[in-house]
Amino acid sequence: MFKSYSSPTFSSTTTEDAQGFLENCHCILHTMGIVEVIGVSFTIFQLSCATYRWWQIYEEGRPADATPPTWAQFSEMFLKEFVPQTLRDVWHTEFERLRQGTMTISEYAIRFSELARHAPILVPIVREWVCRFIEGIDYDIKICMARELQTDTPFQQVVEIARKIEGVLGEERESKVAKRF
Repeated sequence: MFKSYSSPTFSSTTTEDAQGFLENCHCILHTMGIVEVIGVSFTIFQLSCATYRWWQIYEEGRPADATPPTWAQFSEMFLKEFVPQTLRDVWHTEFERLRQGTMTISEYAIRFSELARHAPILVPIVREWVCRFIEGIDYDIKICMARELQTDTPFQQVVEIARKIEGVLGEERESKVAKRF
């Protein structure tokens, strides 16, 4: 059944996205309801070449009576091995400094989500995720958003509100320019 979801494989070539591999596997395993039960075993089945050898070495070094790693433990080990710390540090710093600038809200939301997945410590709960997203938005949009947001507004709804305000502000700016001529 796992294979029927077009489950990804990972061999640790330089062009492969290790975090993307884990996220895709987790999504499939979650859909199947087996993340914690046998998720690690299914994911290991998708490893090949040097990546599988890495797992074999790990297994050989564990005590025979040791409990299998949880999904969280496996994920942490996997990312430490296949995503260089220097790259994770760059993404983390880029996420901390991310601001909308000249990007549209849609572009900013996409970039924010891409970088946030590499900095889970900075946004461990949804509320912090939303607050950090708003923090980086253009000042005019942020001010208008303050009127429409509740303390528990979901992230996707925050993005939609920001897009709507961006559109209204853009129309107002165009109208002012047209009146000048």
